[in-house]
Amino acid sequence: MTAKRVRIREVAERAGVSTGTVSNVLNHPEAVSETTRTHILAVMRDLNFVRDASARQLRVGESQTVGVIVRDLSNPFYMELARGIEDRLAQDNCLMMVCSSDEDPDRESRYIRLFAEQGVRGMLITPFRDTSEQIEMLDTLHIPTVLLDALSTTAQSVSVDHVDGARQAIRHLLDQGHRRIGFINGPPELRPCQERAAGAAQAIEEYGLDVAEVLVTTAVGTMSTDSGQEGMAKLLASGGATRTTGLVARAVCPVTAVFCINDFVAIGALRELRRHGLVVPTDVAVVGYDDIIFAREMMVPLTSVRQPMHDLGWTAVEMLLTGQPAKHVSFQPQLIVRASSLADQRG
Repeated sequence: MTAKRVRIREVAERAGVSTGTVSNVLNHPEAVSETTRTHILAVMRDLNFVRDASARQLRVGESQTVGVIVRDLSNPFYMELARGIEDRLAQDNCLMMVCSSDEDPDRESRYIRLFAEQGVRGMLITPFRDTSEQIEMLDTLHIPTVLLDALSTTAQSVSVDHVDGARQAIRHLLDQGHRRIGFINGPPELRPCQERAAGAAQAIEEYGLDVAEVLVTTAVGTMSTDSGQEGMAKLLASGGATRTTGLVARAVCPVTAVFCINDFVAIGALRELRRHGLVVPTDVAVVGYDDIIFAREMMVPLTSVRQPMHDLGWTAVEMLLTGQPAKHVSFQPQLIVRASSLADQRG
């Protein structure tokens, strides 16, 4: 049997005060004497009173809930992003409702509509596709929206300079002497994937080399460990040869280094290299992107491009709640070099 919710009227009756006084304790405590406030709070505890937020929202016309839609909550990148969102929301006593689109545009659209029906205070979205129609709908409903890891002409947004991030990664590999570099990219419709591809090509051109001769690109449909393993398998298959070391047949990799679209993909690539008896970085250097918490804890610590995930989330909420006029805020990534790509680790 569900317990009946205690109402403000019942608290007032038990405390021997008016409902207005109880309401002031909840909303304007400075208007109530300390003695009265202490008494009413004690009664609330005795009765297990919990404020009805939905009723309050109807009265004051403003929700304290912000809807958050990310592409994949299982990815530590989005967990750290969500932590930045939560930390900033907590300063304004706001709550987030978070869900994953799983890179499914129809699911993304359903969540946007569901949050709108809930009357959320605002939305933060890492879009999988063009969301201009949904943004227009939310604007009509006066629901402010900030896009995460995106650049939009229809909404405020925060992002990272992925062109520069990929440029840093590829320049590092070129500096290590690599002249045949694999690139396991993600879905081509995603802006970060497009920008990282552009940054990789830019670095090679700045080095005075031919992109077609240096970069061997393959794309995966999702940015997961399994997809990373599939992408690495494609690169290895393009070599089409093996060599025997002792009694073990080992694949001959057509590249000496691999740049992966994110760290999950890099983990999958490492798994496939290991399956073929290839050693990192002796046979193949590997660089990831995001610098998730696991990157530095791996058996061969992973070189990765660090994104300021917490700052992205914090700034997006700041823009949402304070009405900052900035249309777009961009952050700079930082290459974190570890053993997986260092030349002095190679034989």
